[in-house]
Amino acid sequence: MSSVWGSKVKYSIFGESHGKAIGVNIDGLPAGCKLDMDYIRSEMDRRMPGLNKLSTPRQEKDEFEILSGYFNGYTTGSPICAVIYNSDQRSKDYEKTKYIMRPSHADYTGYIKYSGYNDYRGGGHFSGRLTAPLVFAGAIAKKILLEKDIIIGSHIYSIGDISDSAFDMADLNNETLAKLKEASFPVLDKDKGELMKKAILDAKSDLDSVGGVIEIGIINLPAGLGDPFFDSAESILSHILFSIPAVKGVEFGAGFDIAKMRGSASNDELYIKDGKVKSKTNNNGGILGGITNGMPLIVRAAFKPTPSISKVQNTVDMERHENTKIKIEGRHDPCIVPRACPVVEAAAAMAILELIL
Repeated sequence: MSSVWGSKVKYSIFGESHGKAIGVNIDGLPAGCKLDMDYIRSEMDRRMPGLNKLSTPRQEKDEFEILSGYFNGYTTGSPICAVIYNSDQRSKDYEKTKYIMRPSHADYTGYIKYSGYNDYRGGGHFSGRLTAPLVFAGAIAKKILLEKDIIIGSHIYSIGDISDSAFDMADLNNETLAKLKEASFPVLDKDKGELMKKAILDAKSDLDSVGGVIEIGIINLPAGLGDPFFDSAESILSHILFSIPAVKGVEFGAGFDIAKMRGSASNDELYIKDGKVKSKTNNNGGILGGITNGMPLIVRAAFKPTPSISKVQNTVDMERHENTKIKIEGRHDPCIVPRACPVVEAAAAMAILELIL
Protein backbone atom coordinates (compact mmCIF):
# COMPACT_ATOMS: atom_id res chain seq x y z
CA MET A 1 0.00 0.00 0.00
CA SER A 2 1.66 3.23 -1.15
CA SER A 3 0.68 6.49 0.52
CA VAL A 4 3.55 8.72 -0.63
CA TRP A 5 3.21 11.74 -2.93
CA GLY A 6 5.70 14.28 -4.28
CA SER A 7 9.24 14.27 -5.63
CA LYS A 8 10.86 17.49 -4.33
CA VAL A 9 8.99 17.30 -1.04
CA LYS A 10 7.71 13.83 -0.18
CA TYR A 11 4.53 13.46 1.88
CA SER A 12 3.62 10.13 3.46
CA ILE A 13 0.31 9.79 5.30
CA PHE A 14 -0.36 7.00 7.79
CA GLY A 15 -3.03 5.64 10.10
CA GLU A 16 -6.66 4.52 9.92
CA SER A 17 -9.98 6.14 10.74
CA HIS A 18 -10.50 4.02 13.88
CA GLY A 19 -6.86 3.35 14.70
CA LYS A 20 -4.90 4.96 17.51
CA ALA A 21 -3.72 7.87 15.38
CA ILE A 22 -3.27 9.32 11.92
CA GLY A 23 -0.44 11.49 10.70
CA VAL A 24 2.03 12.58 8.07
CA ASN A 25 5.76 12.49 7.38
CA ILE A 26 7.12 15.40 5.33
CA ASP A 27 10.57 14.86 3.85
CA GLY A 28 12.41 17.51 1.87
CA LEU A 29 11.35 20.81 3.41
CA PRO A 30 14.35 23.13 3.67
CA ALA A 31 15.69 24.07 7.08
CA GLY A 32 14.74 27.46 8.50
CA CYS A 33 11.05 27.55 7.55
CA LYS A 34 9.13 29.17 10.40
CA LEU A 35 6.05 27.16 11.41
CA ASP A 36 3.12 29.31 12.50
CA MET A 37 1.26 27.05 14.92
CA ASP A 38 -1.74 29.36 15.20
CA TYR A 39 -2.10 29.38 11.43
CA ILE A 40 -1.83 25.59 11.20
CA ARG A 41 -4.46 25.19 13.95
CA SER A 42 -6.82 27.62 12.21
CA GLU A 43 -6.58 25.56 9.01
CA MET A 44 -7.16 22.32 10.94
CA ASP A 45 -10.21 23.86 12.62
CA ARG A 46 -11.80 24.58 9.24
CA ARG A 47 -11.85 20.84 8.46
CA MET A 48 -12.70 19.64 11.97
CA PRO A 49 -15.83 17.46 12.30
CA GLY A 50 -18.76 18.02 14.62
CA LEU A 51 -18.94 21.82 14.27
CA ASN A 52 -22.57 22.03 13.13
CA LYS A 53 -25.58 20.00 12.03
CA LEU A 54 -24.34 19.96 8.43
CA SER A 55 -21.48 17.60 9.35
CA THR A 56 -20.89 14.35 11.19
CA PRO A 57 -21.43 14.49 14.96
CA ARG A 58 -18.10 12.68 15.50
CA GLN A 59 -16.06 14.83 17.88
CA GLU A 60 -12.39 15.04 16.92
CA LYS A 61 -10.37 18.11 17.94
CA ASP A 62 -7.67 17.31 15.38
CA GLU A 63 -4.97 18.41 17.81
CA PHE A 64 -1.55 17.57 16.38
CA GLU A 65 1.81 16.76 17.90
CA ILE A 66 5.04 17.30 15.96
CA LEU A 67 7.47 14.50 16.78
CA SER A 68 10.47 15.48 14.66
CA GLY A 69 11.93 17.99 12.21
CA TYR A 70 10.92 21.06 14.24
CA PHE A 71 13.04 22.95 16.79
CA ASN A 72 12.85 26.45 18.30
CA GLY A 73 10.03 27.44 15.95
CA TYR A 74 11.69 26.42 12.68
CA THR A 75 12.13 23.37 10.47
CA THR A 76 15.46 21.63 10.97
CA GLY A 77 15.77 20.10 7.51
CA SER A 78 15.13 16.58 8.80
CA PRO A 79 11.77 14.89 8.10
CA ILE A 80 8.80 16.35 9.92
CA CYS A 81 6.54 13.79 11.56
CA ALA A 82 3.18 14.98 12.88
CA VAL A 83 0.61 12.80 14.60
CA ILE A 84 -3.10 13.37 15.30
CA TYR A 85 -4.60 11.03 17.88
CA ASN A 86 -8.10 9.65 17.30
CA SER A 87 -10.33 10.08 20.34
CA ASP A 88 -13.97 9.47 19.34
CA GLN A 89 -14.22 6.15 17.53
CA ARG A 90 -17.25 3.86 17.65
CA SER A 91 -15.77 0.77 16.07
CA LYS A 92 -18.61 -1.48 17.21
CA ASP A 93 -20.78 0.13 14.53
CA TYR A 94 -18.73 -1.80 11.95
CA GLU A 95 -18.31 -5.21 13.58
CA LYS A 96 -21.59 -6.74 12.44
CA THR A 97 -21.05 -5.63 8.82
CA LYS A 98 -17.33 -6.52 8.48
CA TYR A 99 -18.03 -8.85 5.54
CA ILE A 100 -20.91 -6.86 4.09
CA MET A 101 -19.64 -4.44 1.46
CA ARG A 102 -20.96 -0.89 1.71
CA PRO A 103 -22.04 0.38 -1.74
CA SER A 104 -19.72 2.98 -3.34
CA HIS A 105 -17.13 2.57 -0.56
CA ALA A 106 -13.70 1.01 -0.96
CA ASP A 107 -14.82 -2.01 1.10
CA TYR A 108 -14.97 -4.40 -1.86
CA THR A 109 -11.89 -3.16 -3.72
CA GLY A 110 -9.86 -3.00 -0.51
CA TYR A 111 -11.02 -6.49 0.49
CA ILE A 112 -9.93 -7.89 -2.86
CA LYS A 113 -6.60 -6.06 -3.13
CA TYR A 114 -5.50 -6.75 0.46
CA SER A 115 -7.07 -10.21 0.80
CA GLY A 116 -9.38 -9.10 3.61
CA TYR A 117 -6.57 -7.87 5.88
CA ASN A 118 -7.43 -4.18 5.47
CA ASP A 119 -8.95 -2.30 8.42
CA TYR A 120 -12.66 -2.04 7.57
CA ARG A 121 -13.64 0.18 10.55
CA GLY A 122 -14.78 3.54 9.24
CA GLY A 123 -13.08 2.87 5.94
CA GLY A 124 -9.67 2.37 7.58
CA HIS A 125 -6.88 3.93 5.53
CA PHE A 126 -9.34 4.79 2.75
CA SER A 127 -11.28 7.15 5.04
CA GLY A 128 -11.70 10.88 4.61
CA ARG A 129 -10.33 11.06 8.15
CA LEU A 130 -6.90 10.85 6.48
CA THR A 131 -7.44 14.32 5.01
CA ALA A 132 -6.63 15.84 8.43
CA PRO A 133 -2.87 15.23 8.03
CA LEU A 134 -3.17 16.56 4.47
CA VAL A 135 -4.49 19.83 5.88
CA PHE A 136 -1.57 19.94 8.34
CA ALA A 137 0.94 19.49 5.52
CA GLY A 138 -0.94 21.90 3.28
CA ALA A 139 -0.97 24.60 5.97
CA ILE A 140 2.83 24.52 6.02
CA ALA A 141 2.93 24.71 2.23
CA LYS A 142 0.38 27.56 2.17
CA LYS A 143 2.44 29.59 4.64
CA ILE A 144 5.59 29.14 2.58
CA LEU A 145 3.67 30.28 -0.51
CA LEU A 146 2.21 33.26 1.36
CA GLU A 147 5.76 34.52 1.91
CA LYS A 148 5.98 34.64 -1.89
CA ASP A 149 2.60 36.43 -2.02
CA ILE A 150 0.95 33.37 -3.60
CA ILE A 151 -2.56 33.10 -2.15
CA ILE A 152 -4.92 30.12 -2.34
CA GLY A 153 -8.64 30.19 -1.56
CA SER A 154 -11.83 28.35 -2.42
CA HIS A 155 -15.60 28.39 -2.22
CA ILE A 156 -18.46 25.95 -2.51
CA TYR A 157 -19.25 26.18 -6.22
CA SER A 158 -22.28 23.89 -6.07
CA ILE A 159 -24.25 21.51 -3.89
CA GLY A 160 -26.45 19.14 -5.87
CA ASP A 161 -28.02 21.25 -8.62
CA ILE A 162 -27.66 24.57 -6.73
CA SER A 163 -24.78 26.70 -8.00
CA ASP A 164 -22.96 29.64 -6.46
CA SER A 165 -21.58 32.53 -8.52
CA ALA A 166 -18.25 31.66 -10.13
CA PHE A 167 -14.92 33.33 -9.48
CA ASP A 168 -14.00 36.20 -11.80
CA MET A 169 -11.35 34.12 -13.51
CA ALA A 170 -9.63 37.08 -15.15
CA ASP A 171 -9.61 39.37 -12.10
CA LEU A 172 -9.64 37.35 -8.88
CA ASN A 173 -8.31 39.29 -5.89
CA ASN A 174 -7.04 38.69 -2.38
CA GLU A 175 -9.99 40.45 -0.73
CA THR A 176 -12.43 37.90 -2.19
CA LEU A 177 -10.31 34.95 -1.06
CA ALA A 178 -9.76 36.40 2.43
CA LYS A 179 -13.51 36.82 3.03
CA LEU A 180 -14.16 33.24 1.98
CA LYS A 181 -11.58 31.86 4.40
CA GLU A 182 -13.33 33.53 7.34
CA ALA A 183 -16.76 32.17 6.37
CA SER A 184 -18.10 29.01 8.04
CA PHE A 185 -19.96 28.19 4.81
CA PRO A 186 -17.84 29.80 2.06
CA VAL A 187 -19.94 31.00 -0.86
CA LEU A 188 -19.96 34.17 -2.96
CA ASP A 189 -23.77 34.42 -3.04
CA LYS A 190 -25.19 34.08 0.49
CA ASP A 191 -28.72 33.45 -0.77
CA LYS A 192 -27.48 30.49 -2.79
CA GLY A 193 -25.58 29.37 0.29
CA GLU A 194 -28.80 29.17 2.29
CA LEU A 195 -30.40 27.07 -0.44
CA MET A 196 -27.38 24.77 -0.36
CA LYS A 197 -27.65 24.33 3.40
CA LYS A 198 -31.32 23.44 3.03
CA ALA A 199 -30.47 20.87 0.34
CA ILE A 200 -27.96 19.23 2.69
CA LEU A 201 -30.41 19.12 5.60
CA ASP A 202 -33.19 17.84 3.32
CA ALA A 203 -30.95 14.98 2.19
CA LYS A 204 -30.02 14.27 5.82
CA SER A 205 -33.66 14.11 6.92
CA ASP A 206 -34.34 11.73 4.03
CA LEU A 207 -31.54 9.42 5.27
CA ASP A 208 -29.58 10.37 2.16
CA SER A 209 -26.61 12.49 1.09
CA VAL A 210 -25.62 15.00 -1.56
CA GLY A 211 -22.41 15.93 -3.42
CA GLY A 212 -21.02 19.10 -4.92
CA VAL A 213 -18.12 21.02 -6.46
CA ILE A 214 -15.42 23.23 -4.91
CA GLU A 215 -13.78 25.98 -6.95
CA ILE A 216 -10.19 26.85 -6.07
CA GLY A 217 -8.45 30.09 -6.98
CA ILE A 218 -4.68 30.70 -6.84
CA ILE A 219 -3.42 34.22 -7.43
CA ASN A 220 -0.04 35.95 -7.86
CA LEU A 221 1.52 32.87 -9.42
CA PRO A 222 4.49 33.70 -11.64
CA ALA A 223 4.40 32.68 -15.28
CA GLY A 224 6.60 29.75 -16.26
CA LEU A 225 5.83 27.06 -13.67
CA GLY A 226 5.36 23.50 -14.90
CA ASP A 227 6.47 21.48 -17.88
CA PRO A 228 4.67 20.13 -20.93
CA PHE A 229 3.15 16.65 -20.97
CA PHE A 230 3.80 14.49 -17.89
CA ASP A 231 4.85 17.18 -15.39
CA SER A 232 2.37 19.83 -16.48
CA ALA A 233 0.86 22.09 -13.86
CA GLU A 234 -2.50 20.42 -14.55
CA SER A 235 -1.00 16.93 -14.17
CA ILE A 236 0.57 17.66 -10.78
CA LEU A 237 -2.53 19.39 -9.44
CA SER A 238 -4.86 16.70 -10.76
CA HIS A 239 -2.72 13.90 -9.29
CA ILE A 240 -3.04 15.14 -5.73
CA LEU A 241 -6.63 16.40 -6.05
CA PHE A 242 -7.75 12.96 -7.25
CA SER A 243 -6.01 11.51 -4.17
CA ILE A 244 -8.64 13.13 -1.95
CA PRO A 245 -11.35 10.58 -1.11
CA ALA A 246 -14.63 11.14 -3.03
CA VAL A 247 -13.15 13.43 -5.73
CA LYS A 248 -14.47 12.14 -9.07
CA GLY A 249 -13.74 15.04 -11.41
CA VAL A 250 -11.23 17.88 -11.89
CA GLU A 251 -11.44 20.73 -14.42
CA PHE A 252 -9.46 23.89 -15.13
CA GLY A 253 -10.74 27.29 -16.22
CA ALA A 254 -13.89 26.91 -18.29
CA GLY A 255 -13.38 23.16 -17.93
CA PHE A 256 -15.74 20.92 -19.89
CA ASP A 257 -17.69 23.98 -21.05
CA ILE A 258 -14.75 25.02 -23.22
CA ALA A 259 -15.62 22.10 -25.51
CA LYS A 260 -18.91 23.84 -26.34
CA MET A 261 -17.20 27.07 -27.51
CA ARG A 262 -15.70 28.12 -30.79
CA GLY A 263 -12.04 29.05 -30.81
CA SER A 264 -12.89 32.72 -31.22
CA ALA A 265 -14.76 32.59 -27.90
CA SER A 266 -12.46 30.25 -25.96
CA ASN A 267 -9.16 31.90 -26.93
CA ASP A 268 -7.77 34.18 -24.20
CA GLU A 269 -6.64 37.32 -26.06
CA LEU A 270 -3.51 38.98 -24.69
CA TYR A 271 -2.69 42.57 -23.75
CA ILE A 272 -0.05 44.43 -21.74
CA LYS A 273 -0.90 46.38 -18.57
CA ASP A 274 1.67 47.97 -16.27
CA GLY A 275 4.39 46.10 -18.11
CA LYS A 276 2.80 42.67 -17.55
CA VAL A 277 1.24 40.37 -20.12
CA LYS A 278 -2.35 39.52 -19.21
CA SER A 279 -5.36 38.01 -20.96
CA LYS A 280 -8.82 39.53 -21.29
CA THR A 281 -10.45 36.20 -20.43
CA ASN A 282 -9.10 33.16 -18.61
CA ASN A 283 -10.91 30.19 -20.12
CA ASN A 284 -7.72 28.12 -19.87
CA GLY A 285 -7.55 28.65 -16.12
CA GLY A 286 -4.08 30.21 -15.96
CA ILE A 287 -2.26 27.31 -17.63
CA LEU A 288 -1.16 26.88 -21.27
CA GLY A 289 1.02 24.06 -22.54
CA GLY A 290 1.18 22.75 -18.99
CA ILE A 291 2.85 25.98 -17.85
CA THR A 292 1.40 28.81 -15.76
CA ASN A 293 0.87 32.08 -17.62
CA GLY A 294 0.57 34.48 -14.66
CA MET A 295 -3.22 34.69 -14.68
CA PRO A 296 -5.24 33.33 -11.73
CA LEU A 297 -5.11 29.55 -11.67
CA ILE A 298 -8.69 28.27 -11.49
CA VAL A 299 -9.46 24.61 -10.80
CA ARG A 300 -12.60 22.78 -9.65
CA ALA A 301 -12.97 19.45 -7.88
CA ALA A 302 -16.21 17.47 -7.97
CA PHE A 303 -17.15 15.37 -4.92
CA LYS A 304 -19.58 12.49 -5.04
CA PRO A 305 -22.36 12.24 -2.42
CA THR A 306 -21.24 10.68 0.86
CA PRO A 307 -21.68 6.93 0.23
CA SER A 308 -22.61 6.24 3.87
CA ILE A 309 -26.38 6.69 3.92
CA SER A 310 -29.00 5.20 6.23
CA LYS A 311 -31.33 3.92 3.53
CA VAL A 312 -31.52 0.16 3.01
CA GLN A 313 -29.34 -0.82 0.02
CA ASN A 314 -28.53 -3.97 -1.91
CA THR A 315 -25.02 -5.41 -1.55
CA VAL A 316 -23.08 -8.65 -1.05
CA ASP A 317 -21.84 -10.68 1.92
CA MET A 318 -18.24 -11.76 1.15
CA GLU A 319 -18.14 -14.38 3.92
CA ARG A 320 -21.26 -16.21 2.76
CA HIS A 321 -20.91 -15.22 -0.92
CA GLU A 322 -24.54 -14.25 -1.21
CA ASN A 323 -26.65 -11.21 -1.97
CA THR A 324 -27.89 -9.27 1.04
CA LYS A 325 -29.01 -5.83 2.18
CA ILE A 326 -27.36 -3.26 4.38
CA LYS A 327 -28.50 -0.32 6.49
CA ILE A 328 -25.42 1.67 7.40
CA GLU A 329 -25.15 2.85 11.00
CA GLY A 330 -22.68 5.27 12.53
CA ARG A 331 -22.00 8.99 12.21
CA HIS A 332 -21.51 10.44 8.75
CA ASP A 333 -21.55 13.74 6.89
CA PRO A 334 -24.70 14.21 4.78
CA CYS A 335 -22.38 16.26 2.52
CA ILE A 336 -18.60 16.35 2.77
CA VAL A 337 -18.15 19.41 0.54
CA PRO A 338 -18.25 22.17 3.24
CA ARG A 339 -15.47 20.48 5.22
CA ALA A 340 -13.47 19.74 2.07
CA CYS A 341 -12.59 23.36 1.20
CA PRO A 342 -9.45 23.44 3.40
CA VAL A 343 -8.53 19.98 2.07
CA VAL A 344 -8.51 21.00 -1.59
CA GLU A 345 -6.65 24.20 -0.69
CA ALA A 346 -4.05 22.12 1.15
CA ALA A 347 -3.64 19.78 -1.82
CA ALA A 348 -3.33 22.74 -4.19
CA ALA A 349 -0.67 24.33 -1.96
CA MET A 350 1.34 21.10 -1.89
CA ALA A 351 1.16 20.94 -5.70
CA ILE A 352 2.21 24.57 -6.21
CA LEU A 353 5.11 24.14 -3.76
CA GLU A 354 6.17 21.12 -5.82
CA LEU A 355 6.18 23.34 -8.94
CA ILE A 356 8.11 26.19 -7.31
CA LEU A 357 10.91 24.41 -5.46
